[in-house]
Amino acid sequence: MSEKQYNVLVLCTGNSARSILGEVLFNTMGRGKFKAYSAGSKPAGKVNPGALELLQAQGHSIEGLRSKSWDEFAAPGAPEFDFIFTVCDNAAGETCPFWPGKPATAHWGIPDPAHVEGDEARRAAFKTAYAQLARRIQLFMSLPIDKLDKLTLKEKLSEIGRIQD
Repeated sequence: MSEKQYNVLVLCTGNSARSILGEVLFNTMGRGKFKAYSAGSKPAGKVNPGALELLQAQGHSIEGLRSKSWDEFAAPGAPEFDFIFTVCDNAAGETCPFWPGKPATAHWGIPDPAHVEGDEARRAAFKTAYAQLARRIQLFMSLPIDKLDKLTLKEKLSEIGRIQD
């Protein structure tokens, strides 16, 4: 019997940096157990070059990555999500579309590396965002998801979102 694959949506307002990093990390680290997508409420229209540079430097494929609207995932025929994570404070405060299936949600705020001034400082900020997301995703993936009740799972997701390492 095959293991359940969980669908994950990572949201950020512009869907150009943090949510893109989250999408790639979930898909890489999830090894088929997780299928991740990313989107934004007001998509930038392109992926931030700093995100693309970092992902390539870390050995990830950037093929097919694009900035998308969350409306794309609220439309008929879109994947039904098990988990939705917001990674920017603006997206966490916005009114989201209706997501079928009652996915578990959590806010995992990450400072925006795209707004850091100076090339070296911006590269360092992207590395920090990547590391924070990777750590949170690793902790999330270590949870016995299928054995936790909804309330306990929600609490664990929120705890992970408060980790600042």
